[in-house]
Parts: sequence; C-alpha cells; structure tokens
Amino acid sequence: MSASPGAAVPDAATPAATPADARPILDARGVTKRFGGLVAVREIDFDIPRGAIVSLIGPNGAGKTTFFNIIAGLLEPTDGAIDFMDELIVGRPVRAWAEPFFWFILPGIAVLVAAGLFAIDQGIAGVIAAVAAIGLLIASLLIAVIRPRWYISTLGRAGIFKSGRPNDIVAQGIGRTFQNIRLFANMTAMENVQVGMHSHMHATLIDAALRLKRHRTEEILSQIEAQKWLDYVGLPKRSDVVARNLPYGDQRRLEIARALATRPKLLLLDEPTAGMNPVETTQMTTLIGRIRKELGITILLIEHDMRVVMGVSDRVTVLDHGEKIAEGTPEAVRADPKVIEAYLGAPAQ
Repeated sequence: MSASPGAAVPDAATPAATPADARPILDARGVTKRFGGLVAVREIDFDIPRGAIVSLIGPNGAGKTTFFNIIAGLLEPTDGAIDFMDELIVGRPVRAWAEPFFWFILPGIAVLVAAGLFAIDQGIAGVIAAVAAIGLLIASLLIAVIRPRWYISTLGRAGIFKSGRPNDIVAQGIGRTFQNIRLFANMTAMENVQVGMHSHMHATLIDAALRLKRHRTEEILSQIEAQKWLDYVGLPKRSDVVARNLPYGDQRRLEIARALATRPKLLLLDEPTAGMNPVETTQMTTLIGRIRKELGITILLIEHDMRVVMGVSDRVTVLDHGEKIAEGTPEAVRADPKVIEAYLGAPAQ
C-alpha cells in the first residue's frame, strides 16, 4: 500500500496487546554466532511475548548487540533459527544452491522456443524469441536482487531458505535503532523519516523520473506521515533541520521516528538513553512506554541504565559472555546471584 498516513500514525493505532499473550511475536531457538574461534552468542533460546517490553542486559561484550544484529538480518547465525510472527526469518541456509535454477527457468524456456524457431525458420520470429530470452534473463536476475515477497514465498514452497536481508526484515515488521546513531547526517529530519517509509511505497524509478501522479501523491502523503511521527516523538518544529545540527537527544528521538515510520510490529532499541542526561532519560523512558501503550508495538530493549530497565520492562533477559544466565521479572533478575556476580564480580573467597 502507499505511504498513507492513516494506517500507521499515532491517531490510528490499535490498542496494545497484553504481555500475557500466549504466542510470542519472536521466537529464537539455539542461536549461536561464531567469529572464528570467538563465540559471541552461544545457544540462546529467547522469545518475546506480543505487546511486551523485554530488556536484554549484560556487561559490555556480553553479546547483546550481536544478537540484535542477527535478528535484524545484519549477521547470519552460525547455528539456530528465529521465527517472527510464526514465520522463519533467520537461520542456516537450506538448499540455497538450488536458487539459481529459478533465475533461468523462464529464460531457458524462451531459449528453447528460440532454438526451435531458428530450426524451422531463421526469420524475425527467431530473433524476437532470442531477444525475449535475454529480456527474461535480465528480469529474472533483477527479481533475484530485489527479492519481492512473492519470490521469497515461492522459494519457501520449493524448500529453499535463506535468511532475510535487512530490508526483508524491515518489510516484515521489525524496526530498529542503533547503539551509535546512524542518521543521514546531511539530510533533514523529515527526509530521514521518509527514508523509513521506503519499504511501504510503490512508486517506481520511472514514476520518479517522469514525475507521474503516483510518485507525486506518495511524496505528499509521506511528508504528512513523517511530520506526524516527528510530532509524536517530540520534534514538532524540527522537520527542516539537517540531522547533524540537531542536539544529541533530538537525534536519538529522530532515529526512533525513522524506525516507527517503517511501521514495525517489533521495535529493537539499542541503548536509546545512552549519553542522555537525567531529564532526557526520563523523557525517553516515557516515550518508550507510550509507544507500547498507544501504538501496540512490542519492544526489545538493550539498555545499561538499570533505572530505565526496571522502570519499563515486563521481562528482563541477562547475557554474559554470550550465554543466557538469567531471565524473569525485573525484581527477580535484580536479586539473582548470577546477575550480581556478572556485574560486580565473584565474592572474595
């Protein structure tokens, strides 16, 4: 659908699901990631209830961001699998070697037809068939690069699986922010948010080049929606400000606005309050709570500020040296001896 403001903006949001919803929105099983001899994440079993705020915590180097990057499609796991909304999105490749055969099915048929026509009559019909074969080959390769949903679905029905790329993951409903802010520094705040809408827009390069009606309409609607997201995160008068000129706290908010513009069902926030002063931290904590309550978006949070974690989380999972060492309510995790040891060290003997 086009980037209309009615489907995903705050005033049209659906009520949040309850944290007690039985079916998890994301289910990770045995996720492992090795970098050579270093095991960054080891056999993590992890699920996120629908409508919940779940925090992932642990000392520096515990594997939190690596796990985030696996969910987001930036890293492929060495082992294990992740389902999102009951659909496999991340895992080891299955029969990936067979995918190239799909690229050549239609061109191959056209080549056979062309060869048959040439055998009968080396006239215009054979030339047309040969040109058609080349065109189909180019089209097939472009489809393999773009990987639309119907193409991925076709591969799945054929028993072929490859982990979703980052753009595939976003299109399926997972948005994220980054530990180190990754805005387009020379673009305005509104343009940054509009980038987040890209996966939901349908105007083509031809539409844009010729300024056709579909492109013009989507451009106007995307500006309206972008402004609503800027208003929602607390940047109502910053739409024309270049991102690099925004204060640090506003850049954090802008990154969340861009993530919300992707229309996520699950939002990954990587240390959203890092570097903020107490007032900004309180404001960000309030915003996170509003996103869950008003928009019905499930949230997975990496955070080092324990006041934020304990204040907003329904459940907390703790990693240490790539392994899950504790999981439960904030109160239970805070009192867990393994967690205390991970953060403070083992007591003296």
